[in-house]
Amino acid sequence: MGDHYFSSSPKSEANYSLIRAKFFDKNFEFITASSIFSKRRIDTGTQLLIKSMILPEKGTILDIGCGYGAVGIAAASFNSKLQVYMTDINTRAISLTKKNIEKNKIINAKAQYGHLYEPVKDLKFDCILSNPPVSAGMETVKNIITQAPKNMQTGATFEMVIRSKIGAKTFPELFTNTFGNCTIISRESGFRVLLGKIDQ
Repeated sequence: MGDHYFSSSPKSEANYSLIRAKFFDKNFEFITASSIFSKRRIDTGTQLLIKSMILPEKGTILDIGCGYGAVGIAAASFNSKLQVYMTDINTRAISLTKKNIEKNKIINAKAQYGHLYEPVKDLKFDCILSNPPVSAGMETVKNIITQAPKNMQTGATFEMVIRSKIGAKTFPELFTNTFGNCTIISRESGFRVLLGKIDQ
């Protein structure tokens, strides 16, 4: 079986690419490589999450399953008062994220290797962001959602982009069961961004 972007240690040769992107008034460059999700362009779901994410004025952010770091790096760039953590089980992804943090001159972000919330298990976040690794299976995606509250502050938000046709009913129900609420904050091109909030 070949590598996929949820492989822990990809064995394939790392064929590198460079992506340039602009969000709002900020320009970004991201180094990508083979065995990483959406290596040739920033995918539509990630773009929608970046454009619609609701960030706190200050505090800590987690980009879980960060890939090469586009979401977390954008969040850190948009607000220097935030401390952004990025995690991924793919060692190549974490290596790229660290390079991209440096390349984009970001000083308020760090990348940590590990499975889901394990690298940040002792931290509480004001916002968790996710473009989930659907290819890893629905159980993994569900765990990203259901395990989130133990790492969230009171008043924190959990924001996830999904394909509308995959989880139009399932994910809102899961959000409601997990957080007690679910809001669709954005829809575009067959994707939607869901938000759940820890109120107490």
